[in-house]
Amino acid sequence: MHPLVQSAFGIFVSYPMRPLSVFVWKLPFWKRMAWISLGIIVCATIWTSLRLWSFMLITPEQNLWSDYGGWFFTSILIFIGWASIYHGINYYRLLESERSNFLSILASNKEEQLKRIRAESMAQEAQLKMLRYQLNPHFLFNTLNSISSLITKRDDSRANEMIIQLSDFLRHSLNSDPVDGISLMDEIDALKLYLRIEEARFGDRLSINININKGAEKVQVPGMILQPLVENSIKYAIAPNEEGGEITINATIKENMLDLHVLDSGPGFDKNLIDLSQSGVGLRNTRDRLNTFYQGKSKFKIESSDEDGTDISIKVPLSISGDSMEGNK
Repeated sequence: MHPLVQSAFGIFVSYPMRPLSVFVWKLPFWKRMAWISLGIIVCATIWTSLRLWSFMLITPEQNLWSDYGGWFFTSILIFIGWASIYHGINYYRLLESERSNFLSILASNKEEQLKRIRAESMAQEAQLKMLRYQLNPHFLFNTLNSISSLITKRDDSRANEMIIQLSDFLRHSLNSDPVDGISLMDEIDALKLYLRIEEARFGDRLSINININKGAEKVQVPGMILQPLVENSIKYAIAPNEEGGEITINATIKENMLDLHVLDSGPGFDKNLIDLSQSGVGLRNTRDRLNTFYQGKSKFKIESSDEDGTDISIKVPLSISGDSMEGNK
């Protein structure tokens, strides 16, 4: 009987501990512990008194108040256990809440990061397309101007030949994706379509040498990356010279990078143009495309002199298996 009675008293006496714990929960740790300790002592004192009184009431035992200390110690342990369990449950809930919030923030950050990556990728693709498509009207204007000159001179056969070559070149240009990388050999094949147009225009005045070292032909490069460089050489090295000139394209692999050179036998560049600040659309466009395509890991350099002509060099990281811009990052 007595264990049931004292348990009922204990539940009743312990009830104020919960609102006290809720009240002091947000206080600093030591203040909270002081209030909880005071509550434990008060509740243990009341419960011990009720336990002794009920025990003497139910049993023949009397005058047990001298044993109050031993009963009080047991009550203290019980209420310390109560407070420990209460705080343990609250701390566990707080930990779970913090963990849930952390996972939620982590998931949100990851989603935002993915959105940012997708947005950056889309922006890079849009920039590559814009830079690539700038070349077509630039080149088309020059070619149509040459065809117009041939028609004016009534050189119908050469004009017709240039129109056919232009059709083949534009068909290839429109069918290729400006975001995708292609092998250097495919790029050379596309360049030859362009060179046929210029050979129809300049005839024997234009001499082309292409040297691709073994292994370099499989390296991925941005499509139409060589055409503006060759066009620049034709414009400044071949066209102004009555005897024409020679353009050489070299490709080798050095220090784990593809090393491309477009050399011409022309008079060279004015030094003020080598920084590209005052040069034409083609060179600036090529530099910007390389920076975007390779995330700043490419090198673009122009060396020019009156004796040796102009040497435009491109160095890009090796990428053989990549089929898209993502594969070349």
